[in-house]
Amino acid sequence: MTPRTPAPALLIPDSLLAKEATDVLREHSTDLLFNHSIRVYLFAAEQGRQKKLRFDSELLYVAAAFHDLGLLKKFASADERFEVDGANAARQFLSAHNIAEDQVQTVWEAIALHTTPGIPKYMGPEVALLNSGVLLDVVGVGFDQFPPELREEIVAKYPRTNFKEGFVREYFAGFAHKPATTYGTVNAAVCERFMPGFKSPNACDLIAGSPWSH
Repeated sequence: MTPRTPAPALLIPDSLLAKEATDVLREHSTDLLFNHSIRVYLFAAEQGRQKKLRFDSELLYVAAAFHDLGLLKKFASADERFEVDGANAARQFLSAHNIAEDQVQTVWEAIALHTTPGIPKYMGPEVALLNSGVLLDVVGVGFDQFPPELREEIVAKYPRTNFKEGFVREYFAGFAHKPATTYGTVNAAVCERFMPGFKSPNACDLIAGSPWSH
């Protein structure tokens, strides 16, 4: 029986840049994060097509491939948000391939902002789509609006094996050594869940405790 040709929505960019990004992801990532990153791209790209957005699929793919690399020890800094670590890794990768600075900045912003609620959707399509792909795969935003058969096909090819529990565990491990960097992000709640006694700073307390007299 001749295997059927994958639907366009299941294809990733066939370029040297994309292949090398895949190699970086495969070499350094876990199976769980690898499958998650590819699903994020496929979900995001299809959402872009549904919305008839003009976006650079290669840049979106690199952003998806690198968006969680900051969780991994090789790319993690001591005192930056993990999103910034991933964005910086993508910047280094793209700059080494002589990608134009404005395109590098687009990928940097997409990764750096992918966990920031309420902002990415008002930015460029690659930034907005990476965020929407992450939201769909992690917390199910847009689940019912995504074509069910395609969604199931993507998950069959890139499985969500024990994803809910496994992702939270790997996610927390990526910034457990620097919980202060989660202030002002959704990640602070993850630290509060897994670190007994940890409480994220409160903006009101920070304002009240500032050196200003009034």
